[in-house]
Amino acid sequence: MLKGKVANVTGSTSGIGLGIANELAKLGADIVLNGFGDTGEIERIRSGIEREYGVRVAYDGADMSKGEAVRGLIEATIERFGRLDILVNNAGIQFTAPVEEFPPAKWHAILDINLSAAFHGIATAVPQMKKQGWGRIVNIASAHGLVASTHKAAYVAAKHGLVGLTKVVGLETAGSGVTCNAVCPGWVRTPLVEKQISDIAAERGISHKEATEELLAEKQPSLDFASPAQLGGTVAFLCSAAADQITGTAISVDGGWTAQ
Repeated sequence: MLKGKVANVTGSTSGIGLGIANELAKLGADIVLNGFGDTGEIERIRSGIEREYGVRVAYDGADMSKGEAVRGLIEATIERFGRLDILVNNAGIQFTAPVEEFPPAKWHAILDINLSAAFHGIATAVPQMKKQGWGRIVNIASAHGLVASTHKAAYVAAKHGLVGLTKVVGLETAGSGVTCNAVCPGWVRTPLVEKQISDIAAERGISHKEATEELLAEKQPSLDFASPAQLGGTVAFLCSAAADQITGTAISVDGGWTAQ
């Protein structure tokens, strides 16, 4: 379905981003991976995807907290492959604290990576996509792009902003062959969420299993995690012809979280 397409997935060396990269590669897209991690492990992931799916896979370690680096990532992708068809803005970080105790440096870091990076990537990618007459921009937001939770001022603000940005870009690219949508996951079993589970267990003096059940029960009626592969499937659908008229919207993959 995506043979000959080039996809750039930010924050894709683990978790949701890696799941999305795998699903797009499975459908024939060439991939540009991005993210931090051990050099040897990243090369293992890169070469593994390339070998398994017979697609070209590159890695770019651009720092998503720096706007110029994000723009450089997009420019380097176009220069290397001659095109950019799919941009998945997935890179994200988290920090929790009551608003009055929230460190300003953490606020800025979360907004830079979770929101501003998407702006810089989109602004650089859109001219190329319009020129091609086809493009898919998918912003990985969150249930927290639609509703709030305590102690997550920066994350919730950034993800709400990302949903708003999605709507604007959807309107500005309407009719051009380019679409822009947001995917809003609930709890997904990723390293980021594992840390939150461990924090709950330590704070409450309960087991890891009990902390997991507590985390899910509070928000996610399905009492189960979404998987990175499922989110990859959602992104793949948004890249399909069936989604040609879906733009400027937010799709929840949250086990009923935001239906409450």
